[in-house]
Amino acid sequence: MPKLGAMTGAGAWGRVRAGLRGLPCVLREDLWSAPVDPVPPVGAPGSPVWRPAFGMLLTLGVTVVAVWHVPDLVPHGAAVPEYAVLLVVAQALALLTAMWHPLYAWWASLGLMTVSVRVVESAMAPGGLFPWTGPEIALQSCALFLLALRVHPRRAALALTLSLLAGLLSGGLTTGAHPLSLGAGALGFVTAVVIGAVLRALRVARTELVEQYGLTEGERARRTLLEERNRIARELHDVVAHHMSVISIQAQVAPHLVENPSDELRENLAGIRENAVEALSELRRVLGVLRSEDAVADGLRHAPQPTLDRLGELVGKVRAAGVTVVEETTGTPRPLPPGVALSAFRIVQEALSNVMRHAPGAHARVEVGYHSAAVTVRVTNTAPDPSPAPAGGVGHGLLGMRERTAMLGGDLTHGRTPGGGYEVVATLPLEDPA
Repeated sequence: MPKLGAMTGAGAWGRVRAGLRGLPCVLREDLWSAPVDPVPPVGAPGSPVWRPAFGMLLTLGVTVVAVWHVPDLVPHGAAVPEYAVLLVVAQALALLTAMWHPLYAWWASLGLMTVSVRVVESAMAPGGLFPWTGPEIALQSCALFLLALRVHPRRAALALTLSLLAGLLSGGLTTGAHPLSLGAGALGFVTAVVIGAVLRALRVARTELVEQYGLTEGERARRTLLEERNRIARELHDVVAHHMSVISIQAQVAPHLVENPSDELRENLAGIRENAVEALSELRRVLGVLRSEDAVADGLRHAPQPTLDRLGELVGKVRAAGVTVVEETTGTPRPLPPGVALSAFRIVQEALSNVMRHAPGAHARVEVGYHSAAVTVRVTNTAPDPSPAPAGGVGHGLLGMRERTAMLGGDLTHGRTPGGGYEVVATLPLEDPA
């Protein structure tokens, strides 16, 4: 047991000696070479919008304290020497540079404070309080405050300790009969460091909160985009499945429409049907992954996907909800590719839903234009009635329209109209842009 105790004591003493050997490196890192917190640029999270006003107030306050400090450096009744003016100017400039380089400014302020204490003692009457005068406490407290705003609290505490030790050492080296008064200076220094550290902690917490909010918003937008794409994929499944079913049926019926079909023809048609059936099975498997398990999705699982042929039915439902809707068609209506017809219907549906949610009392207009290479849908509404409050919340309507248009290689524009209304215009090409 004695050997074990001796070994434990030796290990603890070794750790203490290692810590003491590394202390100069830690002090050099914390109080000289380690960078301070950068000042956020204007507009960034945590940017001090009050910085220009604070700089003006600091300049004014430093000037007043410097003028107040000059009499402390001059014996009573004597003329003001040049070295006293230079000393207070140097202290003031050191404090002003703390807004950009607080660590180096604190070192300069600490050194100038030590010199100032020796000058003050030579000009002080016997029995005066020593080592700090009121201006010295104000200048050093301000330097410590500006440092605590920009460094970790541990580094600010080390700077505070060195400032107190410098004052204690200056008091111990006095050559006259001056009573030591460290309490007022220590209280001012500690208060400045505590206030600066608290303000820095609040700034860091606010910056981290803004960054976390940005990450959360980005994740929410990404999740919303994936949900919208899943919904579009579920709807397009029925369109693709319809075509694959037609291919399968035609491949099965084709041999019976030809007299004496060759074996090669039968084999090729059988292969087509087999591939179509296999593709349908894969589509159902993918759809099982994409579909949500809610009752709405189950109820719409086998519902036919709408096209522009049902646009009149959609407009009738919107009118029944109390919205005045005018429908207009230009060009010659003709059958559209299933994906285009579905997307055009959904874009009109989403736009009219936005009118009902966000523009109560407005009149809507739906225009469908058939062109040689594209179909255009345009939904506009007048300014909403100012009396009822629009429904709150943020929907995914515009995101869904944008995804559907991009999927087909089309173009979507939307925005406010001069009269205070809103407009959505989608141009969908009839052929694959690739």
